[in-house]
Amino acid sequence: MTRRGWRRGAVAGVAVLASICASGPERLQVIRTASDLGPLPTDRYDYTPQDHQRSQRASALLIRACMAERGHPDFPLDPRYPSDPVVATDYGALDLATARRWGYGWDPAKALALRPKGRRMTYAEYADLPTCNAEASRRLMRGIDVRRDWLYASTRAIEVDKAVKRDPRLRAAWDVWSRCVAEQGFTRYPDPVAAYTDDAWQRDADGNTRHTQRERATAVADVTCKLRHHTAELWHAVRAQKQAVDITRHRDRYAAGLHALQTYRANVSEVLRKLG
Repeated sequence: MTRRGWRRGAVAGVAVLASICASGPERLQVIRTASDLGPLPTDRYDYTPQDHQRSQRASALLIRACMAERGHPDFPLDPRYPSDPVVATDYGALDLATARRWGYGWDPAKALALRPKGRRMTYAEYADLPTCNAEASRRLMRGIDVRRDWLYASTRAIEVDKAVKRDPRLRAAWDVWSRCVAEQGFTRYPDPVAAYTDDAWQRDADGNTRHTQRERATAVADVTCKLRHHTAELWHAVRAQKQAVDITRHRDRYAAGLHALQTYRANVSEVLRKLG
C-alpha cells in the first residue's frame, strides 16, 4: 500500500511539472488555498484537521473529568486562552480577493469566530490545568512510542523542506516570481514566505496585520505573480517529489509512524465512545 501511494505521488509530481512547463506563463490557474493544489505523498502519514477536531474533543472530555476530580466541577470544554493562533499557508498568500481586502492578514471577524466558546479559566483552574493536560495526553498516546514513531512524517518534514528549498527548479521559480513582484514596484523578496512574514506588516499578538495600502498592494502583486508563473503549482510538485523520495528511503519508519497514528485514532475513538 505504501509503495503504491508514493509512486502515485511521484508520478503526479512529474506530470504537474511537465504541464507547468508546457502551459507557459500566460494562463492563470485558480489557486486560492493550499488544498487546491492537491494531496501530497506524506498526507496519509500525517495528522489531519479531522484528527485535530476529534482529539481536541477527546482531550477536552478527559481534562474536564480530571479537573472535576481536582475540585473544578464546572470546568468548560472549550476554555478561553489569552491569545489566538497565527494563520498561514506553506506557500504564503494565495487568494487574490483576500490579498486585495486584507493583505497578508485576515478578516478580524474570522479570528473572533475561531476563539474558544467557553468562559475564561480561573487562576485556580489554570494552576491545575497542566497536570490534567498531561494526564489526557498520556491517555491518548497509550501504546505509542512517542519519541520514535509519533508523527514521523512531521519530524522528516524539516529535512525534506531543506531539500525542496535547494531544488534548482524551485529556486528558479522563486527568482522569476521575485523579479515579477519587483517589476511592479515592490520589494524584491527572496521567496514568497519572506513577503508574507515581512516585519513591515506589523503583526499583532494574534498574528494579524495592519492591512495598510502598501501591504495590500504588495500582497496583490505577490499573488498575481504566483498565478502568472504557476509558482505555487511548481513548488507543490517539487515537494511531492521530495516527499516521495524520502518515503522510499525510510519506508519502515514511515510505516511505524502510520501505525502510531492509527493507534492514536483508536484511542481517541475509545474516549469519545466512553465520555462523549
